[in-house]
Amino acid sequence: MNAVEISTPLPITSSASAGAMGALSGLTGYMTLGLGAKPKPASVRISEKEVVISKDSQGLIIGLDAKVSRTASIEWPAPPEELAYVKPYLFSVLPPGCVDINSPEFSNLIPSTQTYPSQPNFIPTSVLQIRSSLSLLATQTIPFPFRQPSSTSSTFSGTMGPVAHATIRLLSPSPIEKAPLYLVTTPTDRAAASLDGSTIWQFKMKSWTDQLDELVIDGQYADALALLDTLDEAALPDKETRRTRIRALNAVADFREAKFDNAIDTFIELDFNPAKVVALYPEQVAGRLSVPLDGWIPLYGGPKLVDDDTVSTTSSPNDTGKAKNEERDGSDTHSQDVSATGGLLDTLTVPVAPIAESFRERIGTGLSVKMGAMIRSMPAKEELTSPPNTGSKSKRAVPDDLHRSIEALLRYLSDRRPKLGKALESVGITPKNQSHAAAPLSEASIEELFALPNVSLVVLTPEQLLRCAQIVDTALYKSYLVIRPSLLGSLCRLPNWCEVSEVEEDLRSRKKYAELVDLFNGKKMHAQALALLKELGEKEADVEDQLSPTIQYLQKLGPEHLQQIFESSRWVFATDSNLAFDIFTSEDVELPRQEVSIFLAGIDVKISARYLEFIIEERHEQTPAFHDRLAELYFSMTISAKKKGDDQARNEMYTKLLQFISSNNIYSVDRLYGTLSSTDLFEARAILLGRLGRHGQALELYVYRMHDYLKAEEYCKRVYEPGSETNGIFLTLLRLYLRPTVHISEDLLPPALDLIGRHNTRLDIVETLQLLPPLVTAQNVRAFLIEALRAPLFDTSVIRHISKARHDQLSRRLMLLQTKRVKVTDSRM
Repeated sequence: MNAVEISTPLPITSSASAGAMGALSGLTGYMTLGLGAKPKPASVRISEKEVVISKDSQGLIIGLDAKVSRTASIEWPAPPEELAYVKPYLFSVLPPGCVDINSPEFSNLIPSTQTYPSQPNFIPTSVLQIRSSLSLLATQTIPFPFRQPSSTSSTFSGTMGPVAHATIRLLSPSPIEKAPLYLVTTPTDRAAASLDGSTIWQFKMKSWTDQLDELVIDGQYADALALLDTLDEAALPDKETRRTRIRALNAVADFREAKFDNAIDTFIELDFNPAKVVALYPEQVAGRLSVPLDGWIPLYGGPKLVDDDTVSTTSSPNDTGKAKNEERDGSDTHSQDVSATGGLLDTLTVPVAPIAESFRERIGTGLSVKMGAMIRSMPAKEELTSPPNTGSKSKRAVPDDLHRSIEALLRYLSDRRPKLGKALESVGITPKNQSHAAAPLSEASIEELFALPNVSLVVLTPEQLLRCAQIVDTALYKSYLVIRPSLLGSLCRLPNWCEVSEVEEDLRSRKKYAELVDLFNGKKMHAQALALLKELGEKEADVEDQLSPTIQYLQKLGPEHLQQIFESSRWVFATDSNLAFDIFTSEDVELPRQEVSIFLAGIDVKISARYLEFIIEERHEQTPAFHDRLAELYFSMTISAKKKGDDQARNEMYTKLLQFISSNNIYSVDRLYGTLSSTDLFEARAILLGRLGRHGQALELYVYRMHDYLKAEEYCKRVYEPGSETNGIFLTLLRLYLRPTVHISEDLLPPALDLIGRHNTRLDIVETLQLLPPLVTAQNVRAFLIEALRAPLFDTSVIRHISKARHDQLSRRLMLLQTKRVKVTDSRM
């Protein structure tokens, strides 16, 4: 065995101890001798690593290293006469005259109707004090003699004769778990001792459940957690469930004391229901989930608060315990089971009390005492008059603390958000594909949201995960709106589960319209977004500023929102059709062209034609139906303008029709000609007849109906192709001039001669000469004849014959010259 020197700090003389000694300084006899004697040191082990050593009126906690292990110490009003320990309580017997009856820990024995003077009034008998070894606070104080509370005041005030004194000795408890503690009282008066003998009292500990419940009622959550740490699963099967609940209650207490970070850390670690976390905040953050201050503890599984009047009418002191008779051990022993109010944590009730009152002012009981005299424990009403952890610092966050509390909340929400996102994504649910289809958060009752389990996310069902995500994102948006409004825009543009109805009013009140539009867009609430844009646009003076936001929004909507696009674009077209047309020319999305064309035709056929021109020319649409539709629109607008007498519009549309049917090869010619065949649009009919290969009929329209010979000639130029079936198109036109098929009063010989003069190379010479009337002179067709003589076939034959004649002429001259001979001699030289 090794001896270790223990160093302790200097003793501190408490005011209570000094007062007690001063008050009893005039006593004589054995009491004076007892108080004057030097107290003997005492020690008791309270754990495997700690021992309580009594030094004077101070109790020190010593660790294995022989040094003080705790900063806090026990302060008794006088040196204790006896010490004993029953896990987790420390029992001490205090000498007579050292405990003031007006002290807070003794207030439970004073009737509520009894008043006492403010000067000290000390109990003249020994007192048994019970302390928690976890918090070192007194939990119960029991004076001797152990009488009923109704006679306590008269006994202590001296109105009923002298008090019987007795020495109290604590018997060493058994090391067995929850073993009872025995106490022996012996009258100090020898005659009484001889007559009555000693009395043995048994102290039996309440169940762990009752003790934990009482600590929770008192708001001593840290002590309850410390007690839980000392217990094993065998002693308390629901240990982990209680730990979670008490830790949550302790976090609420931290939150009330503005220890926001500590509270949030606990909520994160416990995977706590986000609805209950958000409920601690005011309505500007929590919305309808906000819970008043007096509802926080019940919300987190703590005792419910009821009015004092309700408690007084529904409970009585007799409800808290009942008396039993126990066998005396060597003498007469009367006993009574005294149990404090307890029960399951979910069913506890506590009356409402002022918040300013500290929970430390109430000393609860954790023991059930079997006593020889008939005393009762604290009555239910008195026991429950003090509120749970409602110290002077326990108050709802003031505006100065609001920013800090929301910053802490953001940390919780930022931790939950990605985890919820991954959990939902694992079951195929994302904000992009399900946000607009998910049941709104507003459809769920508050009770349903508070009932979400406090478990890991992997245990939650998809529906529960979705509700949690909606709560988290909605609170996140509201928090940003309060403390970081400038960053709200970027958050609104991200996929989210925010409940729009919860934040819409706040965004409108703060004029965060752009953020609200982004939020509507992300939730596919396009009708609401477009209605808001229209509302804002009507306030603008400039037309472009009025319409541009709506146009840009509509340009981004896909074909699945086609009806919404049509509905919301009507007022834009009514305001400015030119700007509105840009809605359907976006390069971001491709809308079904047929439906768009029909819709635009319902607004204005000109806009529909413009749209068809756009998709044909810019988007190179090759579907014949769109080309046919455009041609029909040109035709209908031409006829409509003619009926209205609008020559300018008619000429414009007719020119477009002619240009379209002349240059386009995709539309259905037969169909369009069937529409135009009965009209007086002769040029269009001529072009269509030409497309059908009926060139003669086309030229008849130019010549006999339109009398436009230049266009007839242009038509021939356009369709003429040497070596093809249109090789004789000019001859056909000449025949129409010189051999009319209809009666016509106009002389067609001049245009015929002009045609012959300009296109003689494209006319058959023989047939042309045969068509010419007899009275036509050579001078009239001189150019044609000259050109005809220059025809390659004719020119070659003439040259050949002329060359032959020239050769014959030269041959004859040579023969003539050869017949003439002259003999040249010397004499003739």
